[in-house]
Amino acid sequence: MVIKYEPLNRRERIMRLFREAIEAENARDLETAKRKLDEIMELARDEEPEFYFEACFRLADIFLQEDNYRGAVKCAIRGVHRAPNEDLYRLGIKRLGDVLFIMKEENRLGEVSEDMDVTLSLVKNDEELYRFVQTLVKIARGEKVEERFSLEEFNEIIGLLKG
Repeated sequence: MVIKYEPLNRRERIMRLFREAIEAENARDLETAKRKLDEIMELARDEEPEFYFEACFRLADIFLQEDNYRGAVKCAIRGVHRAPNEDLYRLGIKRLGDVLFIMKEENRLGEVSEDMDVTLSLVKNDEELYRFVQTLVKIARGEKVEERFSLEEFNEIIGLLKG
């Protein structure tokens, strides 16, 4: 009897990688966890946007554990930008706000002002997110901002960062 093995389908492979990433993170093997999450993002980018979204934010959490705040913000923005629906978009904004609030509490908000050109070019087709990221950079530089956004979640974050 010949047993034929079917290759794992994309979803099964992504789920296996998530499990491995979580196990690696729990074992404090953050490099392995990051590699697994990067692989998920590559597999999920076009076909499975919900998994891409979650991988971005898990990676942002790992960057926070490593005190790589700018990396956490960039991953969170990438997750928001590629959110597959309005609910996840708004959830992503709230999660991004949490990262930014942690940075503010740690007096690390200034790091957002550095090397954000790639992130800005990534979100250029989402006018409001683009303006929000520009506003974040201005706040991080210590500039005064009076920007208003149609999404209240953006306005709340800006208010917390300015206050």
